[in-house]
Amino acid sequence: MRETWPQFRVAGIKFCWADLCSLPACASTTRMSGTRTSDKRRKGRPDARSAGVGREALIAAARQLLQELPPQQVTASAIARRAGADPALVRYYFGNRGNLLLEVAQQIGEETHATPPEEGHPPQLLADFIHATFRFTRSAKNMQRLMLDELDSASSTEMRESVRQWNRVPVDYYDRIRKLDKTGELADFDPLFLHLAVIGISDFFVTGGPLLKLLLPEGSDMNEVARRYEDFVERLLLDGLRRRPDSE
Repeated sequence: MRETWPQFRVAGIKFCWADLCSLPACASTTRMSGTRTSDKRRKGRPDARSAGVGREALIAAARQLLQELPPQQVTASAIARRAGADPALVRYYFGNRGNLLLEVAQQIGEETHATPPEEGHPPQLLADFIHATFRFTRSAKNMQRLMLDELDSASSTEMRESVRQWNRVPVDYYDRIRKLDKTGELADFDPLFLHLAVIGISDFFVTGGPLLKLLLPEGSDMNEVARRYEDFVERLLLDGLRRRPDSE
């Protein structure tokens, strides 16, 4: 006896259960597999909307924003928008905004790392390092503010250690200059205090731009003003640290 299968219509087309039963098993398996893959992707890396955006792109975006905005405005969402990425990528790669900004600080620290000199003329070494500090503050605007903000709120020992090591570099550099001064051309100084003075003098000129523009004549060439200010600071510090004939 011929087996009879139930029939039904969908959108005017006749189907029979035999037709469905004859479909390859892989059809439903593929659909289920696709669902599992989609679910897995939702739990992990963001999907194709952020294709091609990796860790370095997010770090670069954060660095760009720190040149334009105070640190508190450099949010995970703002970084993602600048990179053209899903904000979830910040969490995926770094866990949180703080870890991303730590990566930024570490990258800049590695780029600007200066090995203490083994030889050289101490006053010239000092002048060169003062100018190097000005170059750094121009290329990493708001970085000092970022370090202070993050350090103030950081519970991470890694963040604190990173900031400490980063700021030890110039202190050690100044200390080495002091030790190289065998002929006593410079008066004795505290390397930490000199670091605080130089970084404060150079950083405020960059971050205090709006105030400077209020005090300068309208239309002033800010690049020329910056050059003159830098030269002034060099003379101020070198003259102040140069040993006087009657000094002990």
